[in-house]
Amino acid sequence: MSITLVAVVLALVLGHVAPALVASFRQYAWYGAWLRWLGERSGGAGVWQARYGIVLAMVPVLLVVALLQWMLDGPLYGLPGLLFDIVVLVYAWGPRDLDVDVEAVIDAHDASTRRAAIARLGLTGEAATLDGPALVEAVFVNAMQRWFGVLFWFLLLGPVGAVLYRLSVLATQDECASTLPEENRLGARALKTVLDWPVAQLMTLAMALVGNFDTVFTAWREAGGTRFQLGTGFLGYVARASVRCELAEEAEEYAEEGMVQAMRELPELRDAMSLVWRILLLWLALLAVFVIGGWVS
Repeated sequence: MSITLVAVVLALVLGHVAPALVASFRQYAWYGAWLRWLGERSGGAGVWQARYGIVLAMVPVLLVVALLQWMLDGPLYGLPGLLFDIVVLVYAWGPRDLDVDVEAVIDAHDASTRRAAIARLGLTGEAATLDGPALVEAVFVNAMQRWFGVLFWFLLLGPVGAVLYRLSVLATQDECASTLPEENRLGARALKTVLDWPVAQLMTLAMALVGNFDTVFTAWREAGGTRFQLGTGFLGYVARASVRCELAEEAEEYAEEGMVQAMRELPELRDAMSLVWRILLLWLALLAVFVIGGWVS
C-alpha cells in the first residue's frame, strides 16, 4: 500500500509539473491497433465475434504484466518490482489530469473553446452546451475512470489490476469500441460495468463521509444503490444531489453572516471538483493509516 501512495502522488505531481512528458508516456494507440489486428484475423467469425471476445485481447497483455510483476518482485529486495508498480500505475492513471480538464472548462472565455474543453470530459453534441448537473455527473464519471477505478483495482490485484481496468475503459471508448463487433462491444461494456460497480459504491461512501451524509444516503437509496444490481447510474445522481446541497449550505452561510455571495462561474463544476479531491484525500488517508498500521505491527 505504501507503493500505491507513492505512485498516486507521483502521478498527480508529474501530471502538473511535466504534463507533456506524462502525455507522451500514456500512449494507448497500440491497443487500438491490437484490436484491429485481432478483428482482421478473426475473419468475421469465431470467439472474437462473441459477447466476451474482448478477453482474447486482454489476456495476452495481462499475462505479460503478471509475468513481469512476478519476475521483478524478488531481485534486489523488491526494488525493481517497486519501480515497475509505480510505472504501471502512472501509465494507467489518467490519461489526462481531471483537474486540468475541469479548469480548462472554467477558464474558457468563448463558446467554442468551452465546448472543446467540455468534450474532453466526454460531453459532446447537445450535451456539450449544458452546464450544472450534466457537468457534475461528467466530473464524477471521469474521476471514476481516470483515478478511482485504477486505484481500486491496483490495490486488489497490483499492476495487473490497473492495466485490466485501463484496458476495459479503452475498449468502451469510441476509438476502440468502433473496431469491435457488436456482441464483443456489449461484452466489453458489461465487463467495465462489473469493474466500475464496487468503485462507484466506495466513492459514494466516501462522498457521504466528506459531504452531507443524510443527503448522500437518501440520494443513493433513491437511485437504487441499495439494490445488488450492477450499474453505476446512482453515482451521478448522488453527486448532483451532494453538490446541490453544498451550494445551498454555502448560500445559507453567506445569508446568516449578512454577506453577499460573490457569483462564480459554473459553481457546480467547481464544487464537484472540490468534492472529488476530498474523496481522493480520504482514500489516501485511509491508505496511509493501513501503511502506518502495517509498519507498527
